[in-house]
Amino acid sequence: MNLPNKLTLLRVIMIPFFVVCLLWEGGDNPIFRYAAAALFLIASFTDMLDGKIARKYNLVTNFGKFMDPLADKLLVCSALICLIELEELPAWMVIIIISREFIISGFRLIASDNGVVIAASYWGKFKTTFQMAAVVLLILDIEQLQLLTSIIVWIALILTIVSLVDYLIKNRRILTEGGM
Repeated sequence: MNLPNKLTLLRVIMIPFFVVCLLWEGGDNPIFRYAAAALFLIASFTDMLDGKIARKYNLVTNFGKFMDPLADKLLVCSALICLIELEELPAWMVIIIISREFIISGFRLIASDNGVVIAASYWGKFKTTFQMAAVVLLILDIEQLQLLTSIIVWIALILTIVSLVDYLIKNRRILTEGGM
């Protein structure tokens, strides 16, 4: 197994530890919240790192193509669901974000069946960046950053919707014509 794939697996393995830290004592223990934020940041960093290494050294594998986006979705969705549990994020926002991920995954599956590979768009990359920043800010729950946190959460939500619409418009032929 190559290094990028090991980093992807590490990200998946980190998720339960992240969840336990975030939810420990109902999310009221600051040490565990900081640990959760650190784990989330490290896991997010491995996401960036595994892709760069895979592309730079031509280590792209089918395992990586499958597991990397899955690991990302598991990490972010786990965090968002935990934030609902902690009453720090409304469920409707999380439903929109997770719904977008299911829709895009479905599109990618249909495209793959037709031999079409759909690369991530810049909108999707911005969306991911803002979602991860929002999660970290929500986990840290710093009173002086409440306004910034709210702004970042709303930007993440807007980018989630914009990236979905962009994706659907650019790839509508996959559903209507069965290919590109």
